[in-house]
Amino acid sequence: MKYFIASDIHGSAYYCRRLLEAYEREGADRLVLLGDILYHGPRNDLPKDYNPKDVFAMLNEKKDAILCVRGNCDSEVDQMVLEFPIMAPYAILTQGSLVVYATHGDHYNTHRLPPLQKGDILLHGHTHLPVWEPFGQDNYYLNPGSASLPKDGNPHSYLRLGRSDLYLERHGRQGLPRTDFIRSREKGAACLFGTVGIGPPSGSSPIREKSENQTDGRP
Repeated sequence: MKYFIASDIHGSAYYCRRLLEAYEREGADRLVLLGDILYHGPRNDLPKDYNPKDVFAMLNEKKDAILCVRGNCDSEVDQMVLEFPIMAPYAILTQGSLVVYATHGDHYNTHRLPPLQKGDILLHGHTHLPVWEPFGQDNYYLNPGSASLPKDGNPHSYLRLGRSDLYLERHGRQGLPRTDFIRSREKGAACLFGTVGIGPPSGSSPIREKSENQTDGRP
């Protein structure tokens, strides 16, 4: 199963369209949205091409492929126009032997953990910062960043989670994908922003599945 994961579109028709183009290019099995879909939020600037009507029309065309959790900017009114469920506070995804706890990040995060076992993955958005960070007992915290309103100079990004690799992708100034391996010493994160079809570079640490004879999350 290949998951295409995005968060915090915040009503940007421009970046929603770009995301869906990337989703098709990736050939992912499921599109996972981590909340904050239509409303820009009172603390945020308006994103590029802010048009919630266009956003929900585009997403409704992909409704059969979308798995979604509720963000702090999502409401019952949003659910009225979106033709797929968005009100769940969390979702459980599986990737081989890995268990992924997906949520928005406003309630459950690394400071307030949900129920996790050794080796489980915590996946959330909300912060608008891309992260790939080990913590706890062989756990990982993953964040795709924001599709439309990234913070701290980060790119407009999404996350692809496949069987054994993890990478984020961004587009260059001319709209062309480019590969760039970034290690954040401050956060201990290792994120790969890469072109479709390029795996993790030498020195990266992909998340590996548990073997049938191991239950501790180690390779």
